[in-house]
Amino acid sequence: MYLSSLELWRTYWECVSRPYTVNAFSVFLHKHCPVVAERFSPTPWCWGGRLQTLVCALLKTRPPVTYRNELLRTVDGGQISLDWVDNESSVTHPDSSTRPTVLILPGLTGNSQQSYVLHAVRQATRHGYRCVVFNNRGVGGEELLTPVTYCAANTSDLEWVMRHVKGLYPHAPVLGAGVSLGGMILLNYLARKRTESGMVAGITISVAWDAQKSSESMEEPLNRLLFNKHLTRGLCRTVTRHRKILEKVVDIDYVLKARTIREFDERFTSLLFGYKSCIDYYRDASPGSKLPHTAVPILCLNASDDPFSPQHAFPVSIVQSLPHVALLLTAHGGHIAFLQGLFPRGESYIERLFGQFVRAVFEHQRDIKKACGIE
Repeated sequence: MYLSSLELWRTYWECVSRPYTVNAFSVFLHKHCPVVAERFSPTPWCWGGRLQTLVCALLKTRPPVTYRNELLRTVDGGQISLDWVDNESSVTHPDSSTRPTVLILPGLTGNSQQSYVLHAVRQATRHGYRCVVFNNRGVGGEELLTPVTYCAANTSDLEWVMRHVKGLYPHAPVLGAGVSLGGMILLNYLARKRTESGMVAGITISVAWDAQKSSESMEEPLNRLLFNKHLTRGLCRTVTRHRKILEKVVDIDYVLKARTIREFDERFTSLLFGYKSCIDYYRDASPGSKLPHTAVPILCLNASDDPFSPQHAFPVSIVQSLPHVALLLTAHGGHIAFLQGLFPRGESYIERLFGQFVRAVFEHQRDIKKACGIE
């Protein structure tokens, strides 16, 4: 499912998100996720990707969620913070052993307390499902026990978490939901594990399909001022918090002088994960070209005016040949925003799409496999 360049031009005015090609997967989505075919009208006074992104970060509500935290030890001596919502009062899925599970992967500096995560948890638990948020190392409130953090290309921690989740609930289906960098990790994981991912489906929101092009977009003057500096400061704060353990492997003072995400990745991420250069890291992290290797149904939502993920990097031609991947594009929406209504503080397009897709996957597993040509 994708939009041609002509339809992208039309949606600049109409703000309609709809499939350009019709295949069995798109038919399934239209039936069980009607939001994909509806008219997307952004908040009238919040027009444009940058403004949508900023307003969402400032005004979006944070639904109350009570987590059960688990610290999962890793094979290298580190630990990962998992935040669970077990939903033991589920009426539709009272049996804990088979209760469907949504595994959520937050963005670059995000964790289980981000508003988009809290809204996703509320959507999933409302339908009776269990949720677990995979906080990347060092951002979930836990201490770093080893000088290892995370990057978009490394899926070893996600593999370990999935092994743990499936070990606890081997008969419960798992859906992966990744936002921004979390979506990159999820797609790289699905491409790497293929039919052995342990997941029945995936959904991504505002993924950066090409890390190099995303970096270039973020370094445009206005984007650098509004977003890049803020995110870089967040990354540096995490390094400062774990300085004692990380100074064993990198020059912390040099890292903290980074003023852009690219500089941070050059001085920290690339070195920490053994890349010769930041370019090599970005090439390995970009999930677009890896989509043909995935083997489960995947729905990907992106906005054409996302300052983090430029439109020219969308893998339209690749998705066109894949029966199990749907790329849903809107002309507006920004980065993890998609705000609607005059007072866009509560549920909007993302939440409705997420809730409908998760329910469609778990309640119609046989139909979605058939639609995607998966045995």
